[in-house]
Amino acid sequence: MTRSSSSPVAEGTPGNHGLGPRAAALLVFGSSAAVLVVEIVALRLLAPYLGLTLETSTMVIGIALSAIAVGSWLGGRIADQVNPRRLLGPSLGVSGAVVALTPAVLRTTAEWAAPMLLLIASLTILVPGALLSAVTPLVTKLRLTSLAETGTVVGRLSGVGTVGAIVGTVLTGFVLVSRLPVSGILIGLGTLLVVGAALVEWRTRGWSGTPVLALMVVAGGLATMVAPGGCDTETKYHCARVVADPDRGSGRTLVLDGLRHSYVDVDDPTFLEFEYVRAIASVVEAAFPEGEPLVAHHLGGGGLTFPRYLAATRPGTRSLVSEIDSGVVRINRDQLGLRSGAGIDVRAEDGRLGLRRLNAGSRDLVVGDAFGGVSVPWHLTTVEAMTDVRRVLNEDGLYVANLIDHGGMAFARAEVGTLSEIFEHVAVVGEPADIGLDPTATPEGGNLVVLASDRPVDLRETQEALDARHTGWKIATGDDLTSWIGDAQLLTDDYAPVDQLLQPYSPRSRQ
Repeated sequence: MTRSSSSPVAEGTPGNHGLGPRAAALLVFGSSAAVLVVEIVALRLLAPYLGLTLETSTMVIGIALSAIAVGSWLGGRIADQVNPRRLLGPSLGVSGAVVALTPAVLRTTAEWAAPMLLLIASLTILVPGALLSAVTPLVTKLRLTSLAETGTVVGRLSGVGTVGAIVGTVLTGFVLVSRLPVSGILIGLGTLLVVGAALVEWRTRGWSGTPVLALMVVAGGLATMVAPGGCDTETKYHCARVVADPDRGSGRTLVLDGLRHSYVDVDDPTFLEFEYVRAIASVVEAAFPEGEPLVAHHLGGGGLTFPRYLAATRPGTRSLVSEIDSGVVRINRDQLGLRSGAGIDVRAEDGRLGLRRLNAGSRDLVVGDAFGGVSVPWHLTTVEAMTDVRRVLNEDGLYVANLIDHGGMAFARAEVGTLSEIFEHVAVVGEPADIGLDPTATPEGGNLVVLASDRPVDLRETQEALDARHTGWKIATGDDLTSWIGDAQLLTDDYAPVDQLLQPYSPRSRQ
């Protein structure tokens, strides 16, 4: 008896009928890309409610990786027990329906059943992530026809899946988010997945649930239109709205991710609604002669409240603003009355990179008011960043920054302590209880303003300016400030756990 030279067929393998190599690669590529799209967009959906913090990012990444692990394991296990061709359509279709429903479900849960948000958010990532991750082992099982080609098939499809994940990541981060609203991305992805399920169903003549899932996608789109928490504009980084002040006809509030970031009076830029902005104005008024034009750099733009104020009160002032979100810049021009020729130059750039481009000694004033969610971006808090701030200031220059913290003020104390390592003169302005000047009162937290310079600032005049603006804030300096800072750690590029130092708070406002 002669022995065939061909390799034996693996026992129990269903064969690849109806699924050629190109179709297999497309399914693995598309499903892997979709998992990463869901992960990135889920983070943006949750940011308005959980904050854009390291913890939020870590949680979303962890859930997505768990979904990939569960889906891959279960997909492989089930593929050995059930004909994989029967499972491809449901995996794609059900995940598509869930993805399309996600924006409406998450936003409704956040507004009406907040305690359930983490559970619902986890499910909206886990369910489609696991189903889509199961596609690769299902397809692999269909493509395996002999033991001799196991390594080739598994390696090829694994590589295709990895490339799909990379493409999904890059496409979402660089293209989709900048051009489409988050809800539009997810509904579009859900539609594609259901269409893919229909094609697989037609090709294999298997499962026939596509019409029901298509209706669910349509329902998801309609529900998103009426779900709470919608945006006027979805920018690269924020869910943005401009809210008119019912008590002041020309007043506008810029709301980013549910938090009030800026108040702008489009007719009267000298009107300062937020207390911390009045405090910054008081510090600047005391530090520089009245009406003197300044050359200023602003880390963070928001509604450009303070650059507008400087332009109005100090004619000839030149303000350069580093605002990372180009969508916020457009809102300023389209909805908040920013005019060209006002002495305000706004660049869509990261603040740290913007600092590097400035010449040494080129600025009278640097204002720090950049926030990602509820915290200052960590890379704008470190010794290295503050050294760069000091570099661009002239010898009489002033750095003034808005900080937010609560509870033990661990982050605020660390940041003020870090500034004390760089500048000769540092002071912090805030509610007496928050900055250690009233030991009988319990700190509530909120906004603080820190000022730093290599030349003395007239603190008496600063306090008078604060009193004139009815802030109620006081100044801590000298021994009082040293005692308040205590043993707070230094923040560096190598170690700056800003998100961990920040204390949680409940008000949905940045001021």
